[in-house]
Amino acid sequence: MKSDAPAATPMMVQYLEIKEAHPGALLFYRMGDFYELFFDDAVAASAALDIALTKRGKHAGEDIPMCGVPVHAAESYLLTLIRKGFRVAVCEQLESPAEAKKRGSKSVVKRDVVRLVTPGTLTEDSLLEARRHNFLAAFARIRDECALAWVDISTGAFHVAGLKEASLGPELGRIRPAELLVSEAEESKCRDITDEAGASLTTLGASAFDSTSATRRICELFGIASIDAFGSFELAQIAAMGAIVEWLTITQKGNLPLLRPPQQEPAGGNVQIDASTRRNLELTQALGGGRAGSLLQTIDRTATAAGARLLERRLSAPSRQLDVIQSRLDAVSFAAENSGVANALRESLRHIPDVDRALSRLALDRGGPRDLAGIGTALARTEQIATALEGFDLPDLIRSATKSLRGHEDLRAYLDEALVADPPLLARDGGFVASGFDDELDETRRLRDEGRSIVASLQARYAEDTGIQSLKVKHNNVLGYFIETTATHAQKMLAPPHSETFIHRQTTANQVRFTTVELSGLETRILNAGGRALEIEKRIYSELRQAILKSAGPLGNLSQALAEIDLTVALATLAREADWTRPQLDASRAFDIEGGRHPVVEAALRRSGDPFIANTCELSETPVWLLTGPNMAGKSTFLRQNALIALLAQMGSFVPARRAHIGIVSQIYSRVGASDDLARGRSTFMVEMVETAAILNQADDRALVILDEIGRGTATYDGLSIAWATLEHLHETNRCRALFATHYHELTALAGKLPGVANATVAVKEHDGDVIFLHEVRKGAADRSYGVQVAQLAGLPPSVVARARTVLDALERGDRGGSPAKQTIIDDLPLFSVAAAPPPKTKPQPAIERLRQVHPDELSPREALDLLYELKSLAES
Repeated sequence: MKSDAPAATPMMVQYLEIKEAHPGALLFYRMGDFYELFFDDAVAASAALDIALTKRGKHAGEDIPMCGVPVHAAESYLLTLIRKGFRVAVCEQLESPAEAKKRGSKSVVKRDVVRLVTPGTLTEDSLLEARRHNFLAAFARIRDECALAWVDISTGAFHVAGLKEASLGPELGRIRPAELLVSEAEESKCRDITDEAGASLTTLGASAFDSTSATRRICELFGIASIDAFGSFELAQIAAMGAIVEWLTITQKGNLPLLRPPQQEPAGGNVQIDASTRRNLELTQALGGGRAGSLLQTIDRTATAAGARLLERRLSAPSRQLDVIQSRLDAVSFAAENSGVANALRESLRHIPDVDRALSRLALDRGGPRDLAGIGTALARTEQIATALEGFDLPDLIRSATKSLRGHEDLRAYLDEALVADPPLLARDGGFVASGFDDELDETRRLRDEGRSIVASLQARYAEDTGIQSLKVKHNNVLGYFIETTATHAQKMLAPPHSETFIHRQTTANQVRFTTVELSGLETRILNAGGRALEIEKRIYSELRQAILKSAGPLGNLSQALAEIDLTVALATLAREADWTRPQLDASRAFDIEGGRHPVVEAALRRSGDPFIANTCELSETPVWLLTGPNMAGKSTFLRQNALIALLAQMGSFVPARRAHIGIVSQIYSRVGASDDLARGRSTFMVEMVETAAILNQADDRALVILDEIGRGTATYDGLSIAWATLEHLHETNRCRALFATHYHELTALAGKLPGVANATVAVKEHDGDVIFLHEVRKGAADRSYGVQVAQLAGLPPSVVARARTVLDALERGDRGGSPAKQTIIDDLPLFSVAAAPPPKTKPQPAIERLRQVHPDELSPREALDLLYELKSLAES
């Protein structure tokens, strides 16, 4: 935006200079109690926020568009803008107008941007979901190495992992970052993947990803001499972490958040789940959007926000490490078997604030007294939790977590002594320091709150010392506090020994006024008491904040320990409530589920009072099941529930089954349901084929694959051939465990040809031409799909259903006679439409002709009966 500098006011010159330095962001320019936006920013913001667009002055001869939002309500407007894809540069006043005037009457108040708000750099509670992480991620490539780093500055969590380029999409699907940083050279390659993950894409210059500079930035951030202190990292991993630090330096204007040392995730440590599988299985978000109806929402029994975030991380990345899984299961078993202590822990956890986010806000100096009090409350409750666990033979995971709960007694006592029970939100409001903590503050508050009574007690003492009972201590705006007496008594005060104490100030017609050194000092203290009390409280706040930040490392460990205990207790509570069982996991290729259930469907049925029909799945001997049966019978539910059981088991949870024996699963792939991708020119069938191709090209021999209706989006024989070849490839090449649902009954013949394939079907019962779904999976193959019956249940017109039955019967007869017979019948079938194929002419029917002449409303009962006999006679003639 170019400006005509001589014509611009000093304030507008300042605005344009600041705006020029932040061209990609809306500039929130602080003007007193408002943030104001000008020019194109105002036009864009007024439309996005649905607020009035007005104008303020002129620039280069044109009106300046302007809009504004109140500072006290700015967070809600920021949230709206961020969700709509904007970035916001927050420009604050760095001095008061009075300070600016000292430089000259026309001086402009100093302003500058103190923060750049982007989707991945939010910290305020009002801008974040308490039970979800808000990750900022960075993708880096150095030669053949690729890496992804991600951080949640609201909690301090910092992770990095090396990956293959093809794994970027699945990893973004797992992490679900709000913002992804890439170099300018990677922007075009990453755009579609980032959009699919629902993240905002931010490009940085190549220098931000330079591994040498990145090493220096990371070492400066953590105050270490060498990055080797945190482990051995590949160059691409260092570059990704360095880009994050660079972006945080830019957006936070050097005021870097409190981050934990980066944790390097081991390659192959988690189950690989691609984005489409996550959507199909509705792990953390339902297909319709939001948490409601997802697996996460169904199983979440956590009592703390940190525990809920840990649950989502575990659910998004089940482990492949057997020792890790067993350790988690041991902890859940302990909590399930000791319900008394689990309930006590749960009750204490309910009252623990979010320590991680409080620490982050304090580190960025965006916190307040409630964050201090929240950490104090957490420390008090933590001691209760540690005490409740004493005397038990604890599993390793809980024993390790308990160690982090101890050793905070001094900080807890310090905060408890310093803070009131219910402090205000902001330090600038004061009133959060407890009485008795600071003597000077107590005295200053007494002066502020009890000034009148202090002056009255001083007046009484002066009256007693002088013997002048009419002596008064008064106040006006000119003299301030003064002592007043009559002229007669004034002589006594002017004479020794009182003359050494009382200082003459003014004589009026009837009164004489004095002061004392003591009264003058008291006056100063009373008049300044309010401001002085606030200054003392701010000093104490700073001291408390620094004391907490000095313990940031142990407090971070404590928060992680509380989240671990919370998740353990939550999973145990879920297991007791829903009758889940501990799975058996090992390094075999077993997959035997007895009495398995779909957790989300079962929970929905339970609310309506209906039972869920449990089913068994045995893939150990025959690793591929070919599942046939009608729509709506429960095939998709059966497929999904077995994938979810495997996923739950490997995240360290009990599972919805009577018994479960699972050999470690490396990958979970799901191709269920139909959707298109019109934005990229992909039809439903093309999307189906792309996803199927990804599965066949990537699934290894320890993968679990669930496929539903492969090939249905094209012609019958094309679809059948594709499904046939896919099933053979899974069996012969991938050699994985798979559930393959289909309506192509011809595929059931493969069970007799491929030793690892078994047929299974969802049972139904026919009654009077209707179909009853039993939702029971049995060995064997279905002989038909019952599609016409399902169409009838769906409410298709009876004429359509009847016609469909006629065509189906004809086609089935043709099938039994071979394909030439089928084609002949198709050719010979008369069309349903009368207009397209009028029926042959027939002889007039006397009964029908007579019936056309009848007007039913005009017939008496006797006439109707006679007509009936007449029609019968005509029909028989």
